[in-house]
Amino acid sequence: MPIASNFTSTLSRDWEINFLQCYPSGYLKYTELCNLFQLTAAAHSELGGISFSDMQDYDQSWVLSKMRIEIKQLPKWKDNVTVKTWINSLENSRSTRCLELYLGDEKIVGCETYWAVFNTTTRRPETLALPHEHFEIYPENRAVHIGFSKINIAQEFELVQQRVVQLSDLDIVNHANSVKYLEWCLDCLEPEVLLKKKITSLDMNYLKEVSYLEAVAINRKQNTFTLSKEGKTCFALELEY
Repeated sequence: MPIASNFTSTLSRDWEINFLQCYPSGYLKYTELCNLFQLTAAAHSELGGISFSDMQDYDQSWVLSKMRIEIKQLPKWKDNVTVKTWINSLENSRSTRCLELYLGDEKIVGCETYWAVFNTTTRRPETLALPHEHFEIYPENRAVHIGFSKINIAQEFELVQQRVVQLSDLDIVNHANSVKYLEWCLDCLEPEVLLKKKITSLDMNYLKEVSYLEAVAINRKQNTFTLSKEGKTCFALELEY
C-alpha cells in the first residue's frame, strides 16, 4: 500500500478494554497488553507503507527480537486507554519502536520493542527492502527507564512444562506469535502474581522461532523463564514483582 495521506511519524490509537482481555480480577492480562502494543505498531507500519502486506512483495516481515515493559498500573475492564507509538531507531534490518499506554492523561505503561527484518522464504534476517526515510526518528524520546537487557540463560533451570505448538499458536508469518511465548510462561506462574497485579516489569528476548507441531520445553529459575527446543533456547523472560 502507498503511504497513507494521514500518516504521521507518531501515532495515537484509542482502545476500550473488553472482558475477553481481562483476568478474573477484571484487570487487563499481560498478554493482552502486548497484543494492544502489537496491533498499534502494526497500524502505524501500515499507515507508513511498511506493513506485513507491503513487505510481502519482497518476502519480508518484521519479527520481534527484544521487548521491555515497565508497568505502573494495569487498566481494567471498560477502561478507555490510548496507546502512543513512535520509532526510536531504524537502520538497515533493525528498528526500535517505543510505545506508551495512557489512562486519561496518565502514562501507566511504557514499552520498547526491538524488531528485525526477516525473509519469510529463507527464514533469515536481511535489510529492509522498502523506503522508510519518511519516518521521522526520535532517538532521544524513550518509553522506559531501563533499556533492553540480555537475560542470563547460562543457569540451571528446572523443567516446569512441555507442550507442542498448535495451529492456534501460529500467526500470519507461520510461526508461534511472540505473545504466545509469554502466555506459555505466565501460565506456569503462581496465579496470585497475575491476579494481584504484582508484575512491575517484563524483559523478553526472542532468539529462535518455533513452528507448528514442534515440541518445546518451558523452564524456570525463580523469576526467569526460558523456552527451549531440542535443547536450544528460543526465548527468555525475566520478571520483576
